[in-house]
Amino acid sequence: MNPPLDYRPERADEQQPAKDMNIDFHYGVIYIVARVAGMNQAQAATVAHACQYIDDATTHGLLFFKGGEMFDRFASAHAVFDYNNIDNDLNRLVWAPFHFLPAGQGASLEEKAICGANSDIAKETVRQAIRSAHTPNALHRLGVTLHSYVDTWAHQGFSGIESKVNRVNDIEVADLTPEGWAAKLLDATKHLINGVATDVLSRFFPLGHGAALHYPDQPWALWSYVNGNGQKVERNNLPDFLEAADMACRAIRGYLAGNEAFELLPGLPWAQKSALEGLLASNRSEDGEVRLQHIYASVPQGCIPDLSDTLPVYIAKGKGSWKHAATGLEVCDDGLERPLYHLAFEQSDYRYFHDAVKEHRFAVTQDILPRHGLRIA
Repeated sequence: MNPPLDYRPERADEQQPAKDMNIDFHYGVIYIVARVAGMNQAQAATVAHACQYIDDATTHGLLFFKGGEMFDRFASAHAVFDYNNIDNDLNRLVWAPFHFLPAGQGASLEEKAICGANSDIAKETVRQAIRSAHTPNALHRLGVTLHSYVDTWAHQGFSGIESKVNRVNDIEVADLTPEGWAAKLLDATKHLINGVATDVLSRFFPLGHGAALHYPDQPWALWSYVNGNGQKVERNNLPDFLEAADMACRAIRGYLAGNEAFELLPGLPWAQKSALEGLLASNRSEDGEVRLQHIYASVPQGCIPDLSDTLPVYIAKGKGSWKHAATGLEVCDDGLERPLYHLAFEQSDYRYFHDAVKEHRFAVTQDILPRHGLRIA
């Protein structure tokens, strides 16, 4: 039985993941797309959970068991203000392969590391996930891969390594909220945001879109900025997010059919795509968790044609999470508590996910990127 929709697990104060402004897409939309593409509810839930958990798996290193057993993990994200975000060497193993997949275009390392929507490198990561469909953690690997794949639309133009393209100035935003109240405050706060906040963020977090605030991850946002090269970049998120959902649908169809030429397969049917566009365009809370709650409430009511599922509630950490089910640990981080090792751990979602993270990272950094002349680790 699923927890009620307003269920929130208790979390420890330390090491909490960053509040994800795109959880509605990585979990809610990916679940919808997986179901439309032909997955059953259990498969779709696993893929969507793994896709979102990439943003929440912030605990790095060995998990120690009471009997002396150990399990190695690699964090696929850092909290926004984690000191690790200023370690460029470590970031190359976290942000680049999982959140800002390099497109491999250009002459220099800095140019090649810039993320590009639906790049050849991004599509190759999907092909490798399709090839792994016979493995025990294949669904988890697909979810991990889809996170990095759809992020190439949201994070295009930014880089997962230190780069001047990540410097953001002169942000302009059209229609911050449908109610229009934020627009009334825009003129009063624009100079503060553009002149102080973005400059500080650009300098302190010289990777990714930290200085662009949450605009890259808001499905409806229509905005622009000037990057560190002095180029004005115009962004219209809604068509980009719809294309990401459509290509994710093709990727999942390719996985189910064992067809690596997934981009040639049918995407979202018109009725479902149109409904999804309406859902993303109208669901405009600044809080990604609130937007996900809206998806929880809307899908069972048939907002997406031919789909009336009750989505399983996503629990990142604490009671009811994958880690809790595998180890019994309810804390956000391991702390000093050591769980008992059981053979069931080997077939747990938690183990399968972390193995998928390691497999994806190795495939990207040691195979795919070097074949495109890009060595980041």
